Amino acid sequence: MAWVILLVSGMLESAWAISLKASEGFSKLWPSLTFVVTAALSLGGLAYALRSLPVGSAYAVWTGTGAALTAIIGMVWLGEGTSAIKIVSVVLIVAGIVGLNLAGGAH
Repeated sequence: MAWVILLVSGMLESAWAISLKASEGFSKLWPSLTFVVTAALSLGGLAYALRSLPVGSAYAVWTGTGAALTAIIGMVWLGEGTSAIKIVSVVLIVAGIVGLNLAGGAH
């Protein structure tokens, strides 16, 4: 269950990053409130997951999930440029997360 919560928390990290951008420096109310709520939920989920997971692997999964998903959202929906190197880099982030977990740090 901790891993599921951690993955959802990583997705929420992406949500708060996108909300932060949309808030335009906290000048827009709803994106600013979305940022506060999703950041609190994301960090709360990470804190919960760290009760039973090793910090190195858990933090890597949390940040990697958020970074990869934010990059994908930026390329697909926010009009940020897409290139082969960006796609390869996202794949490497995901491979790193999988590799850390396969290396035994998750058990």
